[in-house]
Amino acid sequence: MNALASSPTEPVSAVCTTGLAARLSRLVSALCEPAKRALEVVLPPLVLLALLAGIWEWAASGPAATLPPPSMVWENSRELIFRPFYDRGGLDKGLGLHLLASLERIALGFTMAAAIGVAVGMLIGSSRLALRALDPLFQVLRTVPPLAWLPLSLAAFREAQPSAIFVIFVTAVWPIVINTAVGVRNVPRDYHNVARVLRLSGPAWFLRIVVPAAAPYIFTGLRIGVGLSWLAIVAAEMLIGGVGIGFFVWDAWNSSNLSDIVVALVYIGLVGFLLDRLTALVGRAVTRGTSEQ
Repeated sequence: MNALASSPTEPVSAVCTTGLAARLSRLVSALCEPAKRALEVVLPPLVLLALLAGIWEWAASGPAATLPPPSMVWENSRELIFRPFYDRGGLDKGLGLHLLASLERIALGFTMAAAIGVAVGMLIGSSRLALRALDPLFQVLRTVPPLAWLPLSLAAFREAQPSAIFVIFVTAVWPIVINTAVGVRNVPRDYHNVARVLRLSGPAWFLRIVVPAAAPYIFTGLRIGVGLSWLAIVAAEMLIGGVGIGFFVWDAWNSSNLSDIVVALVYIGLVGFLLDRLTALVGRAVTRGTSEQ
């Protein structure tokens, strides 16, 4: 009788156990999948970085080596890495303060370049007369190297800060103008037909049709412009002096402090990468992903 009474419960218990195991398996899979994707993204560059660091350590450890190995960079510049915001007065500042000074110049110059570049690009893209008048002039000016403008800007402004901001502006404005104009000219013909049906004209046409259609091109120009601006400000600060990451690199060279230069180059690369990713993130949010196409 006991055996007969207990037998019906055994299948139910087995089913419950199987269901619980299935749920646990799905839970583990759901938790492991993001970790797996993160490892797929992070692990390859970390392995490559470790490999390159090992090769660098081996190549720079010989008696004829002229560059410091990673171990020496860590030993000599540890304070610079862990205390980036120290300020001992004058130009003796941490790397973080130099970066903030450079980013402040980037923010001012790039904001002006973005505002003026988008406006002029809209004008060129929507007016054939403006295209014929301005395009030859812009094609000539954009081929002038950014640093070639620095002596004229110093002569005009008499100060290093506005001169550096002008160099950033003139570096970033051309890709923004060109990409915006291309985006406006490439508005699909169907959009023009829709605007005629809806009787859109003037500001409504630009705000509801042209700007959304050209936004991916605009943000492509902004990404190119912010990258070029970061390159230009580092080079310009080496010449104008004062506080800034470019001046920090040049001052470290004059002091024969190669370890600090290596650390500064790593910071420059990381900040440039973050500026590009931030611009891409804003563009993806504004254009709902179409700027990545």
